[in-house]
Amino acid sequence: MHIRPRLYNHPDAVKLEAEVQQEYIERYNGDGDTTPLDPAMFQPPGGLFLIAYDDQDRPVATGAWRAQDENDEGYSDGDAELKRMYVVPACRGLGLARRILAALEADARTAGRSRMVLETGTQQPEAISLYTSSGYAPAKKFGHFREYEDSRCFAKPLDL
Repeated sequence: MHIRPRLYNHPDAVKLEAEVQQEYIERYNGDGDTTPLDPAMFQPPGGLFLIAYDDQDRPVATGAWRAQDENDEGYSDGDAELKRMYVVPACRGLGLARRILAALEADARTAGRSRMVLETGTQQPEAISLYTSSGYAPAKKFGHFREYEDSRCFAKPLDL
């Protein structure tokens, strides 16, 4: 497995984005993640989008971060927001999400961000487990889904 930076609108990113949206629809019986995202949000130095590829060069996992600063959605200055963490079902349990998460944290730290934040939901217990086992703690709700009862927000200082 190897991890490469890609643009958010790269064909492999678009393919995996469609898959993760379908998973959100199934898990939450809704419309998927409707957070407005622009490919420019994930371009260095204000963000990064990563795709993991298997040994046959098939895209199998994604993860990204984007810069956030204090705003009316509850972010704080210096935040790096984790987005689009996804691993195709056939590759789950191989440590890909943990590798992508570590790479994103390192990149955000290098870019001068002080805290990684994320929002997930109660229907994603494996995501919550990954984040809490990686040093993330519950945080005050922020972001697009902050008013939703099943939304859960987490944060981790990046200066550790």
